[in-house]
Amino acid sequence: MSNLTELMPPQIWLRQIFDAKSARDGGIVRRKTKDVERIVGRTALEMELRRRGFHAVENAGQIVIFCNNAPVKVIS
Repeated sequence: MSNLTELMPPQIWLRQIFDAKSARDGGIVRRKTKDVERIVGRTALEMELRRRGFHAVENAGQIVIFCNNAPVKVIS
């Protein structure tokens, strides 16, 4: 699949993230940090998160996006 994402325009890749059923239902989606940086860039993702009112966290090479505008609390 990595060959397909290399050919995919960044805007389409971003759209696919937020078109996922989990995202549409207000859940979470997860992507590898290196894929985000390679395909769309961190700045573009952050801008889209702000536009949508969503939050994200990064840990162990993964970015977890909370597809709702509820507050995020780190438990420990």
